[in-house]
Amino acid sequence: MLVIRSIVASDLDALIDLATQVGGGMTTLKPDRKMLGDRVECAVASFAETIPPHERDYMFALEDTTNGRLAGVCAIKGAVGLTEPFYNYRIGTLVHSSRELNVFTRMETLYLSNDLTGSTELCSLFLQPDYRVGYNGKWLSKSRFLFIAQFQQLFTEKIIAEMRGYLLEDGTSPFYEGLGRHFFKMDFNHVDGLTAMGKKSFIAELMPRQPLYVDYLPQSAREVIGQVHRSTLPARKLLEQEGMHYDGYVDIFDAGPVLQGRVSDLRSVRDSVLRVAAEGRPDGETECLLVSNTKLHDFRMVLAQTTIEGAQVALSAQELALLHCQAGDTVRTLSLNVRKNNG
Repeated sequence: MLVIRSIVASDLDALIDLATQVGGGMTTLKPDRKMLGDRVECAVASFAETIPPHERDYMFALEDTTNGRLAGVCAIKGAVGLTEPFYNYRIGTLVHSSRELNVFTRMETLYLSNDLTGSTELCSLFLQPDYRVGYNGKWLSKSRFLFIAQFQQLFTEKIIAEMRGYLLEDGTSPFYEGLGRHFFKMDFNHVDGLTAMGKKSFIAELMPRQPLYVDYLPQSAREVIGQVHRSTLPARKLLEQEGMHYDGYVDIFDAGPVLQGRVSDLRSVRDSVLRVAAEGRPDGETECLLVSNTKLHDFRMVLAQTTIEGAQVALSAQELALLHCQAGDTVRTLSLNVRKNNG
C-alpha cells in the first residue's frame, strides 16, 4: 500500500535519487546533497515544532510500503521571503495617450516585485513516473491541503504555488532566452541552480528595477508568459479546482504562473471533516476518501475506499496501522472528488 507521511532523515538518499529525475525549472528539488540535506533537517525540525512557524518547511513522502520506495514528495513552506528575498514579476499596464494625435495605447509591463513575501507556499510536488497511475498524483497534491486544514493556525491566510514555466524539449526557456540572458549572461540551468542554493542577491544586483515592456520581448518569450511546463498542467488544474487562481504574477526566470488563494476559501478547509475511526469492512456504497491522523509530530495519510456512517469512518486494520491510529481515534477525512450538486 501507499502512505503519505512526514519525511525523516533516513529518506535523504532516496530523495536525492528522486530529484535527479525532476529536470529544470523546479528550484526546490535539485539533486544537491547539501541543499536537500538542509531541507530534510528543517522539515524534521518543523514537524517537531523546534523552530518558529514562519521558518518551517513541511516535506511529505509518498512511500510504497511493499518495497519501501519513495514514490513521490511534496512540501509546504510556512512563509517565503522572510529570510531571503522572494522575487516575482507582476504583470501591470501602462497607458500612453495623446489627444493631439488621437492615440491611446495600453501596454503590458513586467515589474520586479516582492509582493508575495510572507505567504505560505506549496512546492516540491513530484511523483515518480511509474507511479503516475490512478489517483496517486491527485492524492499527493491534495494531501497538503488536508494538512493545512488540520493545522490552519500554522499558516498565513494567503497561500501561493509557483508553477514550472514552459520549457522546450531541450530544457531551454524561451522567456529566459528573450529576457533574462541579456542581464545574467549565463545559461538558464546555471541561474536556476544558483537560485536553488539560495544565492539570490544577484537578482537584485543585475535585474532592472524599472518596468519592462512586454512588447519589447521576442514573440517566443511573450507567448509563454503565464504558461506551465507540459508535465505541470495536471498539477495546475488540481490547484485551480481547490480554489487557487492566477492573478498576474510570474516567475522571473521561466515566467511560470504563480497561483494564489486564501486558506479559508480552500475546498479542503471547507469540506474536510473530523470523524472517529472504526475498524471494519466498509458496508454499502463506498467512496474514495483521503484520511489522515491529527498528529503534527507523526503526520500520516492514506487513500481509502470506504464508507461513512454518521460520525464514523470504516478503516481496515492495515489502514489504521499505516495511520498509526487505533479504533476510536479522531481522523480527518475528505472526499477525493468534488461532489456535484443535484439541484
